Amino acid sequence: MIGQVSGTLVHKQPPQLMVDVRGIAYELEAPMTAFYNLPEVGASVSLYTHLAIRDDAHLLFGFTDRRQRDLFRILLKTSGVGPRVALAILSGLTADDLVACISAGDVAQLMRVPGIGRKTAERLVIELRDRLDNIGDSGSDLSGAGLTPQQDAISALVALGYRAAEAGRVVRSVDTDGGPTVESLIREALKALSGDTK
Repeated sequence: MIGQVSGTLVHKQPPQLMVDVRGIAYELEAPMTAFYNLPEVGASVSLYTHLAIRDDAHLLFGFTDRRQRDLFRILLKTSGVGPRVALAILSGLTADDLVACISAGDVAQLMRVPGIGRKTAERLVIELRDRLDNIGDSGSDLSGAGLTPQQDAISALVALGYRAAEAGRVVRSVDTDGGPTVESLIREALKALSGDTK
């Protein structure tokens, strides 16, 4: 099992990223909530990882803190939830938001995540409520061209399951502080898509 990868961030385009570890580049997928904490390309980065082994592929997932990875692993133990759905959940909700959502039994909030229907949301609440007691605080943060930030943001939202037209409309409508970085555009777009206007 590969538990952690540390090296140079050589590529990031949600949901994919690549980390060069002494000449070997690892391809990973990460939730959007992890992308918010990544450094710029070329900087050093350290990520907690989870390796999912299938018949046709070995998939490596990266997380900027241990709590996020632990939540990902707990999600995978839920009936009907695979790596893609777990990634979508952690892209639409921060670790704190997910824990609060499960604790409050907020099925409606979970259903705002692409790919999560009522039955799956209800199952998550029932199956995860007791398991989340063992998840501690967020822990230490390990984080350390071509397309426009708007196009990158739209591509990321499409990869998360949103329709291209809807993603484009929301990205163009959101307001961001400090300039239109990909991360800020996606963060605000996800808030708008989930109905969170705070």
